[in-house]
Amino acid sequence: MKYTLKSIFNLALVLISLSAAAQEKKPDTIVPKTERYGLRVGADLYKIARSIYDKDYKGFEITGDYRLTQKIYIAGEIGNEKKTTDEPQLNFTTKGTYFKAGFDYNIYKNWLDMENMITLGMRYGVSSFSQELNSYTIYNPNPYFDETDVVTVSRKYNGLSAHWIEFVAGVKAEVFDNLFMGFTLRMNRLVSNKKPSDFDNLYIPGFNRTYDGDFGVGFNYTISYFIPIYKKQNLPKVEEEKKKEE
Repeated sequence: MKYTLKSIFNLALVLISLSAAAQEKKPDTIVPKTERYGLRVGADLYKIARSIYDKDYKGFEITGDYRLTQKIYIAGEIGNEKKTTDEPQLNFTTKGTYFKAGFDYNIYKNWLDMENMITLGMRYGVSSFSQELNSYTIYNPNPYFDETDVVTVSRKYNGLSAHWIEFVAGVKAEVFDNLFMGFTLRMNRLVSNKKPSDFDNLYIPGFNRTYDGDFGVGFNYTISYFIPIYKKQNLPKVEEEKKKEE
């Protein structure tokens, strides 16, 4: 009986050793994950909806990104806006086009074959536009009977432009095969700003409203479609390090 128990004990030790050895070699047998690379094209639903319900606004924006590496995407937007702004001292209409180019970095680790994204990124934006001064109010520190002097004009300023840097945080989720819904939040900082001679650029296409002269915020809500171009096998991080060592 003692010999039998000893044999069983020794056999158990052998099995535990073999199991440990197998676990140590397991990373060598990991199959590389095949992931899709391609172009995603979409549109900003918020601008489309706002063009319907806001009589003072018309605009659209086309979005796109291309997967460059496992985590990095080249991204950009192009659009057109026309907006009438009514401020206490003046009323003006802004009209122009813009484009933005930069990158997104995906910080989200997907399970299996999912392609969802949580991204951080940057853009460089350029806008070319015009401002039309519709009316303005003459400042009167001592008005009688709350009267105001409103002057109606039609003065147009062409050839205006602005450049800015944009910090972007966003989410994209695949709701159907190749169809994604997402949104981004943006913080903007003007680099250059060509203004009219009579007033400031309080609204810039693509940049949105300006605050404190050179600061702005914005967001978009997008629907986009992914066009697969090719597939690539991405090795796990442990495998990549071993391959470099070899």
